[in-house]
Amino acid sequence: MNVMKAVSSELNSISSKAEPKEKISYEDFLTQYEGRRAEWVDGEVVVIPSATARHQNILGSFLCILGVYTESHDLDEILVAPFQVKLGPDLPGREPDLLYIASPHLDRLKDMYLDGPADMIIEIVSEESINRDRGEKFVEYEAAAVLEYWLLDPIRQEGQFYRLGTDNHYHPVLPDDEAIYHSEAVKGFWLRVSWLWQEPLPPVLEIWRELDLLRNPRGDTKGTE
Repeated sequence: MNVMKAVSSELNSISSKAEPKEKISYEDFLTQYEGRRAEWVDGEVVVIPSATARHQNILGSFLCILGVYTESHDLDEILVAPFQVKLGPDLPGREPDLLYIASPHLDRLKDMYLDGPADMIIEIVSEESINRDRGEKFVEYEAAAVLEYWLLDPIRQEGQFYRLGTDNHYHPVLPDDEAIYHSEAVKGFWLRVSWLWQEPLPPVLEIWRELDLLRNPRGDTKGTE
């Protein structure tokens, strides 16, 4: 028993003398972790585990759908992970799954990160990220004034949509009676929530057709028949 106490005391002594985890600046983080799935929180690096195939399929579909929508409606920038968002001077550097930047805010877009909030952020929830996406990031995106935040959970087949109110807090917005969610940040864009949970996901061309996107940016449907 005395031996165990001695060992325990020695371990505690070593632990108390251990150096704290070294912190790095955001600028160093951008250089050292370029292209990697990682986030910067109060000077410490949080490495993000690899995404699942389901996660990537949903993200890829969204990129195709939103990319064509924003192009055909003369809207602006869609970016996907790995790409950093430095939410504010005193806020972390996060790596959303997908983000949208409207024209008036394109001056925030730097070569390696977005310097300030996006207009819309989408996170695809996994078992590993659930606490971070629903907790830490929810609070941070709200504090940074991200106008619209989508939480898409393929495990629970649940979509949650939040908009920033005049009180600077997020408020949930429900899909309509036809289970369609209408975005405010991406003008005119809507989403049939059931698309997300189909196995396999619906073909992108079918969604483009339903969204009336089979046209060029000038609205000419010639050559799409």
